[in-house]
Amino acid sequence: MTAIGAIPARTTLIDTIPRSVARDIVAVVGFALLTAGAAQVSFTLGFTPVPLTGQTFAVLLAGGTLGSQLGASSQLLYVAMGAIGLPFYSDGEGGWEAATGSTAGYLVGFIVAAYAVGWLAERGQDRQLSTSITSFLAGSVIIYTLGAGWLAYDLGIPLTADVGEASAIAYGVAPFVVGDILKALLAGALLPAAWRLLKR
Repeated sequence: MTAIGAIPARTTLIDTIPRSVARDIVAVVGFALLTAGAAQVSFTLGFTPVPLTGQTFAVLLAGGTLGSQLGASSQLLYVAMGAIGLPFYSDGEGGWEAATGSTAGYLVGFIVAAYAVGWLAERGQDRQLSTSITSFLAGSVIIYTLGAGWLAYDLGIPLTADVGEASAIAYGVAPFVVGDILKALLAGALLPAAWRLLKR
């Protein structure tokens, strides 16, 4: 059995399990379902069509644990399952209208963020607390950027505006920053802790 210290830098936690088609399928489906479950932890804020959910936590973990390709694949599968009508989006929504509605940018952001976080994890950024948290915060920024950009287009509102005025930042970013920082900190702490346990 190969020691953890001998594993090449471009590996993630999933690579501590011997690679096989079955492993990859279980991992991708598992994280897609984890994201679907996290989406049901949802709170509607009333003034915005964007709910507060646990999805981003699952997205960050998917990328950090599975790497770029499998992480992005898990989120692509999640988006696809919701788009065909399974009740996998927040509040049990699903279907093409939900997939292409106001929050479509966030769904695309999940795929891109999982890939980016996974790419960084493959280069060892998930091994230390400081770099792990930084990579997860970067993933959150990707989700915000794509989500707010589409939200501005879909609602016909500016990306930014004065305080108290409608904008994509006010509706789709500002209310979620504190929660997403906490999720990034938690996810960022879990992966280095998992590596330390494996080294033992």
